[in-house]
Amino acid sequence: MTTEFPRSVSVVIPVRDDARLLEVCLSALARQTRKADEIVIVDNGSSDDTAAVAERFGARVVSEPIRGIPRASAAGYDAATGDIIARLDADSRPAPDWIARIERTFRTRDDVDFVTGEPRFYGATPLVHWMGAHLYIGGMYAAMGPLLGHAPLYGSNMAMRAAAWRMLSGEVHREEQNIHDDFDLSFHVRPGMTVLRDRGLVVEVSARPFQDWASLRRRLSYVVPTVRLHLSEEPLHRRRQARREAERSSVGR
Repeated sequence: MTTEFPRSVSVVIPVRDDARLLEVCLSALARQTRKADEIVIVDNGSSDDTAAVAERFGARVVSEPIRGIPRASAAGYDAATGDIIARLDADSRPAPDWIARIERTFRTRDDVDFVTGEPRFYGATPLVHWMGAHLYIGGMYAAMGPLLGHAPLYGSNMAMRAAAWRMLSGEVHREEQNIHDDFDLSFHVRPGMTVLRDRGLVVEVSARPFQDWASLRRRLSYVVPTVRLHLSEEPLHRRRQARREAERSSVGR
C-alpha cells in the first residue's frame, strides 16, 4: 500500500476499572524520550477514577459505555489523529524508547504497515512468567502464524499506520464479546500489507492473566471463536494463496 512519511504518534489505551495500573502506564509514557503527540484513553464503562487519572496526565478521554475490548479498542483507533497509532493496555509498562523505536521503524521502513512487539511479564512467580511467555505467547505465534501468513498482532504492544487502520476499520468485528480484538485485526490484515515482528520492541506486561488456570482458560477460550469467525469467511487455503500472490507481485515490481 502507498504510505506517507509519518509525522505524529497517537497512543491508544482501552481501560475498564484499572485506574491504578493506568497511572503507572501513563507515568511510563511521560518518561518517553520521544513523547506521544496524543494519548487516547478509552474509558470502557469504568466505575473507578480512570477518567480522572487520564485527565491528570493530559490524556484525551473517549467514552465507550458499551463494554467489550473489540469495541473499545476500535473506538480509540477511530478517535486517534496521529499518522501512527500505537496500542498499549493499562497494565503495560513501556520502556523509555518505546515510542521512539516505533516512530523510527515506520520512518525508515515504508514497506511496514504494522509492528508487533514482545512482552516481559512482571508480577506473580517465575513459573507464571514462563507459562505466559512459552505457553501463551509462544503458542500464539506457533499456532496463529501459519493461519495468518504473518505474525499475529499483540495488543499490549503494537502499532500501525493510521492509513492501514482506515482501510480496515469497517471490517473488524466490533460487536463480538468473546474474541481477541488483536487477533481479529490480525485476520483482517490484507495480503499486500506487511506485519513486522520486532523482538526488540519490549513492554513489561502484568502476568495476572496467567496467575490461575481460570484466568488462563478464559483467555484461551477466546482464541477458537476468533479463528472460527474468520475461517468461515475465508478458507485457509484461499488466505494463503492470496498472500503468496501478493508477495510474488511485490517481488516482481
